[in-house]
Amino acid sequence: MEGRRSVLVLTNPCDVTADVVLRLLAERRLSAVRLDPGADLHAGASLTATYRAGKQWGTLRTASRELDTTRVRSVWVRRPSPYGGPPALAGQDRRFAAEQSLWGAGGILASLTGASYLNHPWNNRAAEFKPSQLFTAQRCGFLVPSTVVTNDPQEAREFVTFQPGGVVYKPLWNTPYRVDDQPHSVWVREVYGPEITDAVSVCPHMFQAKVDKAFDVRVTAVGDRLFGVRIDSPDIDWRHRQNLMTCTPVEVPEWRVR
Repeated sequence: MEGRRSVLVLTNPCDVTADVVLRLLAERRLSAVRLDPGADLHAGASLTATYRAGKQWGTLRTASRELDTTRVRSVWVRRPSPYGGPPALAGQDRRFAAEQSLWGAGGILASLTGASYLNHPWNNRAAEFKPSQLFTAQRCGFLVPSTVVTNDPQEAREFVTFQPGGVVYKPLWNTPYRVDDQPHSVWVREVYGPEITDAVSVCPHMFQAKVDKAFDVRVTAVGDRLFGVRIDSPDIDWRHRQNLMTCTPVEVPEWRVR
């Protein structure tokens, strides 16, 4: 049983960024436990929470660790897999198991007593809606490119027509997509009027005025500290060919929310 207060890292097994952070935590002799709840809990790991006499406690068991959940000091919600249910099940049985895991295990991991979250999973989910991101950015005083989210093909065509600098398309969510059983991603890319067909009516699409960039910047906030990274890439979407991008620290200017 892990006795020291531990960092709980929720992510998938292919997350190389988490690998680096976990290695650094080990070098600093900080206790850390890695868990992918959407997959591990039907592959040998177990999670128990008990609520009794006004108290809450629990145990997380993985292949190599046993952790008293009241000893979790912080939770890094990195990139856990979706709750997909055990592969051995099919149809409604697998769907039932997946949803029970989401609402059961997900609820436990989102309410660990005394733990700090980076970020809390419910806050993560709320922040992932792109229209809400745009609204919040405008409210904070950022200059936001002209944007339209619509499932009306004519609205989309008219928006493209009146943007002299061009328009890019951005998916509203990174939905898993496969072609010939190979994973594919929908990247941000420039679009033109003739490409916009009536297929837009199937679901909302996001179109945004193209902004010529010098470089991209990502800012991470931890408490009241801000960490900026400059990303140089030849592509509109730097994620497309990450082998061609370079990252360097960049100073974050003073900023006050209006």
